[in-house]
Amino acid sequence: MNSKNRLAIKTIQQAKRLIKVVIGFTVLIFGCIMVFTPGPGLVTMVAGLAILGTEFVWARKLMNRFKQEATNVKNSFLNNYINNKEK
Repeated sequence: MNSKNRLAIKTIQQAKRLIKVVIGFTVLIFGCIMVFTPGPGLVTMVAGLAILGTEFVWARKLMNRFKQEATNVKNSFLNNYINNKEK
């Protein structure tokens, strides 16, 4: 493989990465806006973090934290619902 081919492959990879980053931040920003306006803000934010998580470790960690907190809220809700139903 000559240097032109390697350079072309590297350029294509960088272009794909740039597109993912731009789309990820755009979706994340729209999610932040939708938190205060009608729309699925949290879902959109998690989608943006998932896209960014393919390139950045911090986004992956933040997305995992969102998922963990959502699981905690769900478990708390279900425990309270079951406890109130038994009374």
